[in-house]
Amino acid sequence: MAVCSSGEEAQSPSSLMLYEAQFFGFTPQTCMVRVYSAFQDCLNELLLIIEAVFVRRLSTTEPNGERLRSNARQCTQKLQIFLQERFKSLSSRMNTFLVNKVLSVPSNVLLPDDQPHKKYPQHLGEVLKMESSLADMQQAYQTELCARQALLAELDEQRDVQEQLDGILKWIGELQATWMQEGMGSFHTSYHGMLESVRKLQAVIGEINESSKRQDVDCSVK
Repeated sequence: MAVCSSGEEAQSPSSLMLYEAQFFGFTPQTCMVRVYSAFQDCLNELLLIIEAVFVRRLSTTEPNGERLRSNARQCTQKLQIFLQERFKSLSSRMNTFLVNKVLSVPSNVLLPDDQPHKKYPQHLGEVLKMESSLADMQQAYQTELCARQALLAELDEQRDVQEQLDGILKWIGELQATWMQEGMGSFHTSYHGMLESVRKLQAVIGEINESSKRQDVDCSVK
């Protein structure tokens, strides 16, 4: 069955009714096109049902079923064209009425997003300046936020180091108290002497290790 197109014409930007599109969520022209398409779909389905009913009723009296179906299809197409032309004429008047009277926003009606512009009118230059200042403030905030995070990380590291130092100082304090309780003389003098003995012991251990390595090499050569 032939399908007739809606015959959309190109629209200029001034005739698209963009403010209405923002208000309703669709353009009035789009709404009318959808109504026209819905009518065409319903008309096609209805005509096919009527055609099938007529063919079934007349098939009992018409011996040539193929000819009957062909004639029924031709009649259906003629009826479809007739109804589409009538609806096209009617939809033109309906489109004018709906677009101009129903789906149009009066000049005194503003969208919720445009209400602040009415209360606080600003020139374009001032708006751009405010947007630039806002961008600078956001950039400065991000910079300060990154610096704060870096300082917090550094404070955490310093806290860990301080805990280790406090542990060492506590250990030294306990060692000094034990040293004094045992009557081993001045802690600082004894502590330095102990460090010197440890160094000498380490040197002796190093010499022993070197000597042991040389002996192992000599044994392997023999």
